[in-house]
Amino acid sequence: MTLNIREAVMDLERHASEQGWDQPPRVYALVPTAELARREPALASMLGLDASADPAELTPVEQEPLPDGMPLEEALGRMAWPEAVAGCALVMERLVVKGSDETLDPPRGGTGDWAAAQDGSEEVRMVAGVLRDGGRHAALRMRAHDSEDQVLNGPDLVPALTSALELTLLEDED
Repeated sequence: MTLNIREAVMDLERHASEQGWDQPPRVYALVPTAELARREPALASMLGLDASADPAELTPVEQEPLPDGMPLEEALGRMAWPEAVAGCALVMERLVVKGSDETLDPPRGGTGDWAAAQDGSEEVRMVAGVLRDGGRHAALRMRAHDSEDQVLNGPDLVPALTSALELTLLEDED
Protein backbone atom coordinates (compact mmCIF):
# COMPACT_ATOMS: atom_id res chain seq x y z
CA MET A 1 0.00 0.00 0.00
CA THR A 2 1.27 3.48 -0.86
CA LEU A 3 0.62 6.16 1.73
CA ASN A 4 -0.41 9.58 0.41
CA ILE A 5 2.57 11.75 1.37
CA ARG A 6 1.62 14.44 -1.15
CA GLU A 7 -1.79 15.00 0.45
CA ALA A 8 -0.31 15.08 3.97
CA VAL A 9 2.28 17.71 2.93
CA MET A 10 -0.29 19.85 1.13
CA ASP A 11 -2.64 19.66 4.17
CA LEU A 12 0.23 20.81 6.39
CA GLU A 13 1.03 23.63 3.95
CA ARG A 14 -2.59 24.84 4.09
CA HIS A 15 -2.55 24.58 7.90
CA ALA A 16 0.71 26.58 8.09
CA SER A 17 -0.77 29.20 5.78
CA GLU A 18 -3.74 29.62 8.14
CA GLN A 19 -1.26 30.23 11.00
CA GLY A 20 0.38 33.10 9.10
CA TRP A 21 4.02 33.98 8.65
CA ASP A 22 6.81 34.38 11.23
CA GLN A 23 6.17 30.99 12.84
CA PRO A 24 8.82 28.76 14.41
CA PRO A 25 9.71 25.46 12.74
CA ARG A 26 7.25 22.66 13.46
CA VAL A 27 7.81 18.90 13.32
CA TYR A 28 5.09 16.31 12.72
CA ALA A 29 4.90 12.54 12.97
CA LEU A 30 2.96 11.10 10.04
CA VAL A 31 0.78 8.19 11.13
CA PRO A 32 -1.59 6.10 9.00
CA THR A 33 -5.04 7.42 9.97
CA ALA A 34 -6.72 4.00 10.15
CA GLU A 35 -3.90 2.68 12.35
CA LEU A 36 -4.12 5.73 14.64
CA ALA A 37 -7.88 5.23 15.00
CA ARG A 38 -7.33 1.55 15.87
CA ARG A 39 -4.48 2.09 18.38
CA GLU A 40 -5.64 5.35 19.97
CA PRO A 41 -9.46 5.41 19.86
CA ALA A 42 -9.81 8.28 22.37
CA LEU A 43 -7.42 10.50 20.41
CA ALA A 44 -9.03 9.49 17.12
CA SER A 45 -12.45 10.38 18.53
CA MET A 46 -11.18 13.83 19.59
CA LEU A 47 -9.84 14.36 16.05
CA GLY A 48 -12.99 13.04 14.39
CA LEU A 49 -11.17 10.06 12.85
CA ASP A 50 -12.29 6.47 12.55
CA ALA A 51 -10.83 3.14 11.48
CA SER A 52 -12.79 3.23 8.20
CA ALA A 53 -10.43 5.93 6.90
CA ASP A 54 -8.76 5.46 3.54
CA PRO A 55 -5.77 3.14 4.18
CA ALA A 56 -3.52 5.58 2.28
CA GLU A 57 -4.49 8.56 4.46
CA LEU A 58 -1.93 10.00 6.89
CA THR A 59 -2.60 12.07 10.00
CA PRO A 60 0.06 14.60 11.00
CA VAL A 61 0.66 14.68 14.76
CA GLU A 62 2.49 17.82 15.88
CA GLN A 63 5.50 17.18 18.11
CA GLU A 64 7.05 19.26 20.87
CA PRO A 65 8.70 22.49 19.66
CA LEU A 66 12.33 22.27 18.61
CA PRO A 67 14.76 23.50 21.28
CA ASP A 68 15.36 27.27 21.15
CA GLY A 69 18.77 28.22 19.87
CA MET A 70 19.65 24.73 18.61
CA PRO A 71 20.60 24.60 14.93
CA LEU A 72 18.04 22.70 12.87
CA GLU A 73 20.62 20.16 11.70
CA GLU A 74 21.48 19.30 15.30
CA ALA A 75 17.82 19.04 16.33
CA LEU A 76 17.10 16.69 13.41
CA GLY A 77 20.18 14.63 14.30
CA ARG A 78 18.70 13.96 17.75
CA MET A 79 15.30 12.78 16.48
CA ALA A 80 14.13 9.19 16.47
CA TRP A 81 10.70 7.85 15.67
CA PRO A 82 8.85 4.82 17.02
CA GLU A 83 7.98 2.06 14.57
CA ALA A 84 4.28 3.09 14.45
CA VAL A 85 5.28 6.37 12.77
CA ALA A 86 5.20 5.93 8.98
CA GLY A 87 7.02 9.19 8.30
CA CYS A 88 7.67 12.73 9.42
CA ALA A 89 7.29 16.28 8.18
CA LEU A 90 8.81 19.66 8.91
CA VAL A 91 7.36 23.13 8.34
CA MET A 92 9.87 25.98 8.39
CA GLU A 93 10.50 29.46 7.04
CA ARG A 94 13.73 30.57 5.43
CA LEU A 95 15.12 33.43 3.45
CA VAL A 96 16.34 32.21 0.07
CA VAL A 97 19.10 34.20 -1.60
CA LYS A 98 18.31 34.41 -5.30
CA GLY A 99 20.91 32.92 -7.62
CA SER A 100 22.35 30.79 -4.81
CA ASP A 101 21.54 27.63 -2.91
CA GLU A 102 22.09 29.55 0.34
CA THR A 103 19.25 29.97 2.84
CA LEU A 104 19.14 32.11 5.96
CA ASP A 105 17.10 31.61 9.10
CA PRO A 106 15.16 34.86 9.49
CA PRO A 107 14.78 36.33 12.99
CA ARG A 108 11.39 35.72 14.64
CA GLY A 109 8.92 38.58 14.60
CA GLY A 110 9.06 41.60 12.35
CA THR A 111 10.93 39.78 9.59
CA GLY A 112 9.33 41.86 6.84
CA ASP A 113 11.70 44.82 7.24
CA TRP A 114 14.70 42.56 7.79
CA ALA A 115 13.88 40.48 4.69
CA ALA A 116 13.37 43.57 2.56
CA ALA A 117 16.87 44.74 3.53
CA GLN A 118 18.50 41.52 2.22
CA ASP A 119 19.61 41.99 -1.40
CA GLY A 120 18.18 39.48 -3.86
CA SER A 121 16.28 37.43 -1.33
CA GLU A 122 12.85 35.86 -1.01
CA GLU A 123 11.14 34.72 2.17
CA VAL A 124 9.67 31.21 1.80
CA ARG A 125 7.83 28.62 3.82
CA MET A 126 8.85 25.04 3.13
CA VAL A 127 6.91 21.95 4.10
CA ALA A 128 8.76 18.68 3.57
CA GLY A 129 7.61 15.17 4.35
CA VAL A 130 9.17 11.73 4.02
CA LEU A 131 8.04 8.17 4.60
CA ARG A 132 9.93 5.11 5.75
CA ASP A 133 9.20 3.50 2.38
CA GLY A 134 11.12 6.28 0.60
CA GLY A 135 8.13 8.41 -0.41
CA ARG A 136 8.75 12.14 -0.19
CA HIS A 137 7.05 15.37 -1.10
CA ALA A 138 7.59 19.07 -0.43
CA ALA A 139 5.72 22.33 -0.87
CA LEU A 140 7.09 25.86 -1.04
CA ARG A 141 5.19 29.15 -0.66
CA MET A 142 6.86 32.49 -1.29
CA ARG A 143 5.80 35.34 0.95
CA ALA A 144 5.71 37.69 -2.04
CA HIS A 145 3.28 35.32 -3.81
CA ASP A 146 1.20 34.26 -0.81
CA SER A 147 -1.75 32.47 -2.40
CA GLU A 148 -2.73 28.81 -2.60
CA ASP A 149 -2.54 28.75 -6.39
CA GLN A 150 1.12 29.89 -6.23
CA VAL A 151 2.38 27.05 -4.00
CA LEU A 152 5.09 25.01 -5.67
CA ASN A 153 5.20 21.31 -4.84
CA GLY A 154 6.84 18.09 -5.88
CA PRO A 155 8.92 15.16 -4.65
CA ASP A 156 12.27 16.76 -5.54
CA LEU A 157 11.62 20.37 -4.58
CA VAL A 158 13.90 20.55 -1.49
CA PRO A 159 16.08 17.42 -1.69
CA ALA A 160 18.52 18.40 1.07
CA LEU A 161 15.67 18.90 3.55
CA THR A 162 13.86 15.69 2.63
CA SER A 163 17.17 13.79 2.85
CA ALA A 164 17.80 15.23 6.33
CA LEU A 165 14.30 14.21 7.42
CA GLU A 166 14.79 10.74 5.97
CA LEU A 167 17.82 10.26 8.24
CA THR A 168 15.59 10.75 11.30
CA LEU A 169 13.63 7.64 10.28
CA LEU A 170 16.65 5.35 10.10
CA GLU A 171 17.05 2.88 12.93
CA ASP A 172 19.98 3.57 15.23
CA GLU A 173 22.35 0.62 14.99
CA ASP A 174 23.93 1.09 18.44
